[in-house]
Amino acid sequence: MFAMLALVALAPAGASEVNPIEKIVQMISDLQAKVIAEGTDAQKVYDEYAEWCSDRSAKLGFEIKTGTSDVAELSATIEEETSSIGALETKIEQLSSDIQKDDADLAAATKIRETEAADFAAEEKELTTVIGMLERATSVLEKEMAKGGAAMLQVKSATSLTDALSAMVSASVLSSADASQLTALVQSGSESSDSDSDMGAPAAAVYEGKSDGIIGTLEGLTEKAESQLEAARKTESTSNQNFQMLKQSLTDEIKFANKDMDKAKKDKAQSEEGKANAEGGLEKASKDLAEDKATKEGLHQECMSGAEEFELNTKSRGEELGALATAKKVIVEMTGGAAGQSYSFLQLSSGADLSKLEALRFVRDLAQKSKSPALAQLASRMSSAMRMGVAAGEDPFAKVKGLITDMIATLEKDAEGEATQKAYCDKAMAEATAKNDDLTAEQDSLSTKINQAKSSSTKLKQEVATLQNELAGMASAKAEADKIRAEEKAAYDKNSAELKQGISGVKKALQVLKDYYAKDASHGSSGGAGSGIIGLLEVCESDFTKGLTEMTAEEESAASEYEAYVQQDEIATAAKAQDVKYKTKDAAGLDKTASELGSDLSGVQDELSAVQEGLDKLKEMCIAKAEPYAEKKARREAEIAGLKEALEILEGETALLQKFSKHTLRGAKAHHF
Repeated sequence: MFAMLALVALAPAGASEVNPIEKIVQMISDLQAKVIAEGTDAQKVYDEYAEWCSDRSAKLGFEIKTGTSDVAELSATIEEETSSIGALETKIEQLSSDIQKDDADLAAATKIRETEAADFAAEEKELTTVIGMLERATSVLEKEMAKGGAAMLQVKSATSLTDALSAMVSASVLSSADASQLTALVQSGSESSDSDSDMGAPAAAVYEGKSDGIIGTLEGLTEKAESQLEAARKTESTSNQNFQMLKQSLTDEIKFANKDMDKAKKDKAQSEEGKANAEGGLEKASKDLAEDKATKEGLHQECMSGAEEFELNTKSRGEELGALATAKKVIVEMTGGAAGQSYSFLQLSSGADLSKLEALRFVRDLAQKSKSPALAQLASRMSSAMRMGVAAGEDPFAKVKGLITDMIATLEKDAEGEATQKAYCDKAMAEATAKNDDLTAEQDSLSTKINQAKSSSTKLKQEVATLQNELAGMASAKAEADKIRAEEKAAYDKNSAELKQGISGVKKALQVLKDYYAKDASHGSSGGAGSGIIGLLEVCESDFTKGLTEMTAEEESAASEYEAYVQQDEIATAAKAQDVKYKTKDAAGLDKTASELGSDLSGVQDELSAVQEGLDKLKEMCIAKAEPYAEKKARREAEIAGLKEALEILEGETALLQKFSKHTLRGAKAHHF
């Protein structure tokens, strides 16, 4: 280097002229450096862009996954609320029908009760009047009998009860109004004796023309009227009690049905509100999901276009660098002789040795610094070329420069290949990642739908099992109720038949005795005993009739209650059976849907496994390297820059020596001339 500095110091001003070939080589080298710098900047920008694409794609994938889940959940909610609304509407219609029926039944029962009450009031009033009239007539007759007199003689001489009543009116013992009513009563009793009327008044022929006979007759009529009044009141009480029980039952049913309807309407309103909210949410979620998918698709296309553009630009720069390296190599290797012919420069051995050694030492230092076997081999080849070139008398500078230039071209070609592979890796990784995200989102969506279908199916099956248990319990209760009703009906048929038979027998006995005593007056002395027997038979008839009436009322009440129970049980059984049918059908549909979705999920999982396997291979090829691309790129650029600097050192010092030698040669010639 000291010799070089000395030569430079001795060089005249004219030595600053530059060899045109060297200028061209320098310009090509500068252009190569510029292209490489542009590639470095473009790589940095693309790396940032690729990272943004990856982050944006991941974010959109998460939003799509969340949106898909929301859409599935909202769709399930709408379906559930729709089913609930349908069930509630059916329930409301059924309850409305039940309420209307109960209202109609209550109105009909109330009307019947009002009629019965009115009939009873009229009958009670009539019987009360008759009893009062009979009691007054008996009292008056007893007083007159105690007094004796002509009036009693007329009464005793009467041949019938009607004549006796007329005699009592004539004697002013009885009012004409009471006599008219009693006469009508006796006549009514006589007319109805053959038809077994409830009044059962003895015929006028039974009267024997004695004062004690008419008193007994009136007392018998009074007792019979009182018995009839008591029976009527008992019947009224039983009817009223049955009506109150029926009214309470129907009122309770209407009350509970209205309560259930209010709750059903409230639940329906809540379900409709929930459905409306879910539909609004579904519309928004579907719109957002569609926008996210469209955005991701646009992002994918945009990022792919960016990757393709970067790949094309990288390839173009690589081709440009290859062309420049080829041109520089051709210029350096093929224009050395012509330049020597044209510019006649003189190589100084001492200066050449210094420049070659300086370049060799620079390459060796660069090889050690970068730990590059290729650069170490280049330094060895440079050393051999220098020794062999000097020994053969060839130009060692051209050989060394050729070696350095070839190494630069090789490194630049490798850099181009790696940049192309990097662009391919980025593009393939982005596509595989996007596909993986799409399949993962689809897998999650299918899994969510399958879980929802299975959950809904399980719930429906549980509800079906509960309904079937309830139906079994209702069937058992119905069988028990049928058994009890049959037993009650059999007991009623048996007991009522016995009572009817007893009543028929008593009536026949009464008829026989009444007929006998009425036509055979010779047995008048035993008439009192006969009257007592007849009275007892009439009491028995009243008791039997009363028992039959009560038994019949109880049977009708039990039958009515049983029929109401059967009707309600049939409605409830039909409703539950329908629920079982629909829920079983819905559960089967959900199971089928889950099975179909399971097949779709299996296909998606297979495709996802294939995509993930390909993605793993891409990662192994593009990412899992001993030396990351960025570090390798930086190291190779440093090697290229170092080799260019070594080439510049070699070319710069050689040119300087050549110019200085040429200037000295020309001066010597002038001196000789």
